[in-house]
Amino acid sequence: MATSFENSVRRRGRNEDLEELMIEDARDMKPRRSLESFHWDLWLLMTLQNWIFDFGRPIAALMIPEELFPMHLPSVGDYFHMMYNLITPFCILKLFERSHTKTSSTFRNICVIIFVMGASIHLVGDSVNHRLVKLGYKLHLSVRDNPMMQSLQPRGLVESFVLLYNYDEIIGHLMWYIPFFLCLFLYYTGCFLNDQPHERVRPTFSWWMLTIVSGIYYWYLVTEGQIFTVYFITFVFMLGYMVYKKTTRNSQLDINGLFLLYSFALTLALVLLWVMYLWNDEALRAKYPGLLYIPEPWSYYTLYLKEN
Repeated sequence: MATSFENSVRRRGRNEDLEELMIEDARDMKPRRSLESFHWDLWLLMTLQNWIFDFGRPIAALMIPEELFPMHLPSVGDYFHMMYNLITPFCILKLFERSHTKTSSTFRNICVIIFVMGASIHLVGDSVNHRLVKLGYKLHLSVRDNPMMQSLQPRGLVESFVLLYNYDEIIGHLMWYIPFFLCLFLYYTGCFLNDQPHERVRPTFSWWMLTIVSGIYYWYLVTEGQIFTVYFITFVFMLGYMVYKKTTRNSQLDINGLFLLYSFALTLALVLLWVMYLWNDEALRAKYPGLLYIPEPWSYYTLYLKEN
């Protein structure tokens, strides 16, 4: 009877050990599957909303008949901007949740809060700016050099529009883009894995197409937002961090990190081509003096493409 009891205990012990091993194997398999996946849902959502709600908002604001959205009410572009301000921080927070390494939640939340505040400041300034364009405002000229501002009375109102420009193009952009690129870099630092070939995913044709579309958007973001310095510093840190992880930890970028890195690399190539194309443009040179000469696409539009 004692022997029967001991055998029962041994069997139960072996079964418990087997269950523990199965649980440990399951835990090991779950992160491995997640490491092998490209976040199609988040990157596709983020890319589409970037093109529709950010790049598309000034186009929609100019093309939709004014009767549907009177000048004293928010335009369709403003509603696009509101959607961008909601979807982008959501995507960023979800990306952080899927990162292989966790950063300080307090720091992440502060970055997202500043990002939302800066984008909201820009929303107001950009909304007024697009209404000025419909009235004849020239984006390739400075505020004081615009003909409609030179005839504005009393003259003190011009300084109010300069303040609005500073909120729109300087304060809003810095508070918007610095935390945005900082969040992308923080996520990028969590995209490194040990050099294990069975965990690597090969880029597909659809992955390359999404990377190209994303890189073109970031070209627009960098040039129109006049944030080349912020972007370039982020890109350099990304390259430096990749070299550091490769040489010291023998780590490789996963498919999501490669998506960010290649998108930013394409952005740099497009910015250089854009600057070379407009290098000798005297009219744009007058608005963008200095060595760091990167004209805004919408300034180019109002100067050469918009019908007077």
